Amino acid sequence: MDDSRWRLGFFLGTLGVMAISEQLAARRERTVAPILRWRAHAGLVVLNTLITRLVVPWTAVEAAVYAQERNWGMLALVDWPAVVEGLLAVVMLDLAIYGQHVVFHHVPLLWRLHRVHHADLDLDTSSGLRFHPLEMVLSLVLKIGLVVILGASPVAVMVFEIVLNVGSLFSHSNVRLPLGVDRWLRWVLVTPDMHRVHHSVIVAETNSNYGFHLPWWDYLFGTYRNQPERGHEQMTIGLESPRDPAEAVSLLGMLWIPFRK
Repeated sequence: MDDSRWRLGFFLGTLGVMAISEQLAARRERTVAPILRWRAHAGLVVLNTLITRLVVPWTAVEAAVYAQERNWGMLALVDWPAVVEGLLAVVMLDLAIYGQHVVFHHVPLLWRLHRVHHADLDLDTSSGLRFHPLEMVLSLVLKIGLVVILGASPVAVMVFEIVLNVGSLFSHSNVRLPLGVDRWLRWVLVTPDMHRVHHSVIVAETNSNYGFHLPWWDYLFGTYRNQPERGHEQMTIGLESPRDPAEAVSLLGMLWIPFRK
């Protein structure tokens, strides 16, 4: 199954919609020129795509096809309707991504890689693309393993990949939602205000609101934080170090962050 066209279509469509929405209804003022960040993030996306395809020969969907052809995985042991199995697979994969995110924050070696994502000095939809190549490779390997163990169908995995990408672009965006809409929407989706707390420079806030798409796991496991201590307009985005844009929002600077003392 070739899922690349579907993923690319949803990716470009969501990226465009969120970028325009950020211009029309921005939540926060930017501290760094957007062109610097977007250029660096675009370079990182190209580099990540090349490296992951070279290092890992499969996509998650291709792994699902391979596992399904051999009747592998836990879902192969049951005979439930395809829709039920598909929804269960999407929810379980989302839970796994939540768990992976928590681990990347609390294991020092993995946190070194994940720091690249958190070192952004502003937060907008392009931040949802900002991950170190080593983290991307490791995440893909873990995802493939989970897909095979779970026995998720290729369609379910494709849907999950699209939902994850769209959710990441939406939750990282700098869009101002009406407070009433945000309050109700975060019962079923991670909203930009909810996820922005996670990118606070305050460590207790950084270690909260781990969800990318579904907010339920933060509620269930006690990692939910409603609002940032200093408010959304006054909170500081990023890490204590680096704060220099030449290190935090340049391509070479981002690649070097895991190796800094």
